[in-house]
Parts: sequence; C-alpha cells; structure tokens
Amino acid sequence: MPRGDSSLNMLIVAAILALGVGYYVPQTFSSKPAVDAARPAVDDRQKTATKSSWAASAAGRVEPMGGEIRIAAAMPGRIAEVLVSLNDRVGAGDPLVRLDDEELIGRVNAALAEATVRKRERDTGEMSTGKPAQDRRSAEDQVASAERQVAQTREEFDRAYKARRNGQSGADADVEKARDGVNKAKERLEQARTSLRKALAADALPAPSRLEVALTVARAELAAAEAALERTRVRAPSSGTALQVTAKVGEVVAPSADNVLVVLGDLSSLRIRAEIEERDIGKLRVGQGAIIRSDAFPGKDFDGKVASLGQALGPSRIGQRGPRRPTDVDMLEIMIDLVGQPPLLPGMRVDVYLKPDATASAPQAN
Repeated sequence: MPRGDSSLNMLIVAAILALGVGYYVPQTFSSKPAVDAARPAVDDRQKTATKSSWAASAAGRVEPMGGEIRIAAAMPGRIAEVLVSLNDRVGAGDPLVRLDDEELIGRVNAALAEATVRKRERDTGEMSTGKPAQDRRSAEDQVASAERQVAQTREEFDRAYKARRNGQSGADADVEKARDGVNKAKERLEQARTSLRKALAADALPAPSRLEVALTVARAELAAAEAALERTRVRAPSSGTALQVTAKVGEVVAPSADNVLVVLGDLSSLRIRAEIEERDIGKLRVGQGAIIRSDAFPGKDFDGKVASLGQALGPSRIGQRGPRRPTDVDMLEIMIDLVGQPPLLPGMRVDVYLKPDATASAPQAN
C-alpha cells in the first residue's frame, strides 16, 4: 500500500503542474503583445510633441566671439619670461612670452655695425648720378631708418609693459604712449616702402654702384637679424583674455600646433558652435531664435540667434571621438550668438534647440 499511495501522490502533483502551466503561459503570451502594442503609441506621441516644439536640435560648444586663438612659438628656443597670467586682459601686440634672445641680440648688433660702415663708405665714395638714382637712394635710406625706428619703439614698449606688470607707478601711461609710438612707426615704415616702390619704378633708373649694393646687402642682413629677434617675442595677435597659459620658464619649445603656449579669447560676448544633421537643414535661416541649455545650469534657458550657416557639410568636430568611421554622418556647422551675458564658460558642451520658423521651411520660387 505505501507504494501505491506514493504513485497516486505523484500523479496528483503532475496534474496540478499541468493545469498551472496551461493557465499562466497563455496569459503571459496574450498580455505581452498588448503592452508592446501600446508602447509605440506613447513613443509616437512623444516624438510628435518634440517635433512640434522645436524645428531642430543639436549639440554645441560655447566659445568666445571670434573663437579661441591658440598661440604657439614661431621658432624653437628656451622660454626666458612668461609675461601673462591666467585671466589677464591683453591688447594687440602685447608680449606674452619671451624666448632666450642673447645670441640674436649679438647678431643684430653685428649687422647694425656692418650697415653703419657700409653707409659711411657709400656717402664718401662713388655713387650713381642723376635724379632717379638720388630718389632711389633717399627712399632706401628712409626705409632703413623707419625699420630701425620700429625695432626701437618695440623695445621701448616691451620695457614699459614689463614695468607695468611689476607694479611701477605711472607705467600705464608709459605703456599707452609706447604703444602709440609703435603704431606711428609702423605707419611711417609703410609710407617709406611706398615711396621706395615708386622710386624703383622710375624710368631710366641706372644700376646701383658697387658701394650701394654692399649697403643694400648689409641692410638686408640687419633686417633679417631683427626679424629673427622679433620672433623670440610671442605677442598677442588681438585683444582678449588669457583663457589658458601653459608656458613655463625654462621649457624648450618648438613651432607646433600641438605645443600651444597661450590661448586667448574675446569674452566680451559668447557664441555657440553647433552641428545640425542634413535632414534639418531646410528648417534653418539666419536670425532664427534658439534656446540653449546646459547641464551646469539645470532648469535655465538661455536665448540666442543663428548668426551664420555653413556652406558645406563636413565631419562632426564636436561629438566625434577617435578616427572617422564609414557610418559617421556629415553635419552642417552653424554659429549662434548668445543674447546678453549668460554665465556660460568657453568650452562648455550645451544642447541647442532651434525655434520653429515659417520662412525657414518655405519653398523657394523657381
């Protein structure tokens, strides 16, 4: 009897399991399609709401007006001075970094002495006769004098700039005076070069004498030495704020796009560089309104306007990482000017939402 009871119990358990499987399995498979069928409807409503709210959206990056200016050394050398600090305001032509220049100063002095001797020999020796030759000689002297004046005014400006950086009283006025002197010297040099071009274009111009040729060669060597010396001064190409300063005294640098010493930017106004997919290009126009959002300021919207549209598609430069793949989509680059002075910082990644604009998608007449 015990063996028969166990067999009966096993049959009962098996029957219960069979009933359970027969009930729950159909319920599970019959309910899952209903849930999946409802989900696309919700997604479609979300997509429709998104499309109706914005004409297009894109990823962007904050940058100064005019972009970031990455400044590297123009020649190899050892950094002797760093004349700018982070967040310093600088003007066009201000010295930022000075490389070691002792050897080049010696070359300039030697070339200057040679040019002085050659000029004395020309003035006391044979020379070309006739008015065209005299005009050429006078124009060449004016150019040489103007070039020396530019070099001297730059030296005076650099001394005044260092004095102001060291906190000397009255240095601000000296810097502006020296800056004005450099600008005037450059103007005189340009005028002298214009006069020289006119003199060299004169008819019946005789060939220069041997002493005049020697003086011209000496002056050319002096100009080359002064140009090499100027390349040891890394100057600001335009006004702006020092956003990054990586130069350090004692480092040896070389001309390279990767070896950036200072990064400048105009923070008086900011802009957004964004990238739009090809399918949304027809919805864009210059002047279109935009909303900018940043994870750094949740819940805040910043206003902007489309300032310019690119004229060609290209690979993404904002979101792409690593080598380009065949499946990567080309993007259209647009620039958006920010309204007011938002608390955004250059380099921030932001999301850009372009407002719908009827004229952006209107068909053009043939």
